[in-house]
Amino acid sequence: QVQLVESGGGLVQAGGSLRLSCAASVRTFGSYPMGWFRQAPGKEREFVAAINRSGGSTSYADSVKGRFTISRDNAKNTVYLQMNSLKPEDTAVYYCAAAPSYSSWWLRTAYDYWGQGTQVTVSS
Repeated sequence: QVQLVESGGGLVQAGGSLRLSCAASVRTFGSYPMGWFRQAPGKEREFVAAINRSGGSTSYADSVKGRFTISRDNAKNTVYLQMNSLKPEDTAVYYCAAAPSYSSWWLRTAYDYWGQGTQVTVSS
């Protein structure tokens, strides 16, 4: 069982930055590819970014490419999402998730474990 706890969300003006963290309570954190998803009101949960076990491979949704960076620190059991140049359309609840393998990383169904989410609100 993997428990995930997100933090770092908040209210920021357009153009600003936030750094989300996701702490995992599992000794084998390094064996799990990780992803970030987001869900805006009235919309489906969508893929944002993913990272493989070692951190050597990352993938991004087109909407955040060049603005967001996913990273991980396996010694700290933590995955991060650095968000720069934020836009009002980035407003959503952001979730981290853990997957058994780094395949189909863009699909919600590829992930077995989810955090409770952290709210990010970007004002114009």
